[in-house]
Amino acid sequence: MTVLSIYPSLHHPEELPLAGFYLSLNLHRQGDLLIYANFIASLDGRIAVRNSATGEQEVPAAIANPRDWRLYQELAAQSDIMLTSARYFRQLAKGRAQDLLPVGGETAYADLRDWRKTEGLREQPDVAVLSRSLDIPLEALEKIRDRKVYVFTDERADDRKVQLLQQHGMTVVVAGAKAVDGGELKRHISARGYRSAYMIAGPGVFRTLIQAGIMNRLFLTTRHTLLGGHDFQTLLDGELPQAERLHLMSLALDLDQSGGQSFAQYAWPES
Repeated sequence: MTVLSIYPSLHHPEELPLAGFYLSLNLHRQGDLLIYANFIASLDGRIAVRNSATGEQEVPAAIANPRDWRLYQELAAQSDIMLTSARYFRQLAKGRAQDLLPVGGETAYADLRDWRKTEGLREQPDVAVLSRSLDIPLEALEKIRDRKVYVFTDERADDRKVQLLQQHGMTVVVAGAKAVDGGELKRHISARGYRSAYMIAGPGVFRTLIQAGIMNRLFLTTRHTLLGGHDFQTLLDGELPQAERLHLMSLALDLDQSGGQSFAQYAWPES
């Protein structure tokens, strides 16, 4: 499996192996804490559509594919800590989550687990959960007892829920007055020595991090497919104080038999 890298080497496109394409970036060795996010979207911008059976927003089967999932796993392999939401754990408790917070345990990803050992990284990334409600099923948290788990919330958090999470070994951090403040989040995880944080949550958490000015990279897979429909999610919801201008860092084409997709890496100007 290969990809055709067409940027930044515009005049000399290069065919490269898919495996290792993102792993070579060494995102955990960029100096200060690097925060990055990843999405897969259709050409008309859908990252999730509502499943009529469950009533929940899910990645459409028409765009999900193992080649993108391989790169998703490579991004996870480079992370010291993963940033997610309480919604993920509610889905996990119902058996509807895509994965158990990779790096995946399948044979196909054994090279990524070995790579983490070589790089001196823990077997799995630690986890930071952003949540106002603290409605996090404890049975889902039990599934990641093998790593450190932080729950970031705000000053309005229910004391009983805070105590319950603490009793189950979670570190609860108040990081904001009425909502989790991204700047406070970054300060806390930086102070704990983390060098790379991979956001795998939805558009709400993504907006929180953008508003705080702490996002560094966006990895976007665009599946060459049109989905249409009315009940869907895009990369962002809600308002931003101003338009965010990103710089293209790399672009590669994956011309598989089912229509192809592109892999793009963007950076915020100050990164």
